[in-house]
Amino acid sequence: MQIINTLLIALAALLVGGAVGFQVRKLWAAQRKNTVESKIESLIAEAKTKQKEILLQANDKALKIIEEAKVEEQKRQDGITHLQQRLENRESKFDQQLLDLEKAKEELTTRKDGLEKAKEEIEKIKTDATVKLEKISGLSKQQATDQLLERTEAEVTEEMSQRVRKVAERSAEEVEAKAREMMTLAMQRCASSHSTETTTSNIELPNDELKGRIIGKEGRNIRSLEQQTGVEIIVDDTPGMITISGFSPIRRQVAKKALEQLLKDGRIHPARIEAVIEKAKQELAVEIKKAGEQALYEVGITGLDDKLVQILGRLKYRTSYGQNILRHSVEVTRLAGFIAEELGADVSVAKKGALFHDIGKAVDHEVQGGHPQIGYDILKKFHIPEPVAYIAKAHHDDSPETLECIIVKVADAISGARPGARKDTYEQYVQRLEELERVATSFEGIDKAYAVQAGREVRVFVVPEKVDDNGALTLAREVAKKIEAELTYPGEIKITMIREKRIIEFAR
Repeated sequence: MQIINTLLIALAALLVGGAVGFQVRKLWAAQRKNTVESKIESLIAEAKTKQKEILLQANDKALKIIEEAKVEEQKRQDGITHLQQRLENRESKFDQQLLDLEKAKEELTTRKDGLEKAKEEIEKIKTDATVKLEKISGLSKQQATDQLLERTEAEVTEEMSQRVRKVAERSAEEVEAKAREMMTLAMQRCASSHSTETTTSNIELPNDELKGRIIGKEGRNIRSLEQQTGVEIIVDDTPGMITISGFSPIRRQVAKKALEQLLKDGRIHPARIEAVIEKAKQELAVEIKKAGEQALYEVGITGLDDKLVQILGRLKYRTSYGQNILRHSVEVTRLAGFIAEELGADVSVAKKGALFHDIGKAVDHEVQGGHPQIGYDILKKFHIPEPVAYIAKAHHDDSPETLECIIVKVADAISGARPGARKDTYEQYVQRLEELERVATSFEGIDKAYAVQAGREVRVFVVPEKVDDNGALTLAREVAKKIEAELTYPGEIKITMIREKRIIEFAR
């Protein structure tokens, strides 16, 4: 029972609490509603107030813009009015100027008419005067003019001729004196020695017993030497001396080096001779390059291709009329440099052109054509500039196109004209030997040919696989006939045809 009462009391309390809570919430909701509505009304009122203020500000700005537009329009109107006034003033001035021009034109027309009349009167007076003069002198106007012109021309021509002759004589004297001074100065600054080339080289022997070893059994050693080098080995009664004879300095140098090495080594036989000659050729190639480098150092030229330096060094073993071409080229380079400095020419072009002007002679016995064209082709192959290459091509022309080429031509003539520098007989001798070898090697099947015995004998080596013994006999006759037909020589020339076949095998 007590529990039921407790539950009833709790239920009653719950109902009373729920009713009270409902009323409280209702009152709270009503109060909140009133608060939101009041806020909305306050915001609306503020918005309306701001709207009025914005409208008032907009109206003020609009009024201000309208006032400014009116002011601008008034200014524009004033400017237009001012321009109209200026245009009206200018128009009135132009009208006045047109009136003045018309008046001036009328005055000029009147003056022109007066001048024309005066001109006609003057022409009439001149005509009357000319007629009177012709009657008095007995000459027409054209005749009198021609006589006057002829007399004046004769006087002027005579006077001009005298002046030109005086100027030419004075100029020639001055130029000759200046040229003589310049050439003398250049030659004094380039005083170089010279030596005449010979066609033989001598080798001293420790004792005469070595002569027999050089000759070898049945002459096989000396024959091998001569065949491999293309020179003639002369072993005579001269004590302690053998002679190497040949027109090519390169061949003589190879033979000399090989013989010196053989004598030093002591082993002399055909196989050893062949190996030593090959080594001598390699050493000579090194010496040739050094000679080219030394020449470049002497004249102060750098930056050239090694192959071109090698070709330049070959000129050490090439002569022209007995003059060493490499020393000649160095001498011409120095002379050309001095002359170019005096004349204000391009010193670099002149010096390079002078150094390479005879470069074609290094290979002219191997390549067809004259050495100027060969030299030009060599220089262009190594990308040498055209002004330098042109000098090599045109230094023998009568009318070179560049000042530097003329300078090199003059320097070349100075170097070659020095007393004792050249000998015609030696150059002719070398040329004859070269022609002999050229004719001999022009036939098919010939490997190489050497002119020996001062050109009295030509030794021709044939390719054994292409020419047999009978063919060698026929080929010798054909070479002899071609030499007779194309060359001029004293006495007779012996043609020795050599056919040698080597068979080599190795036992292992």
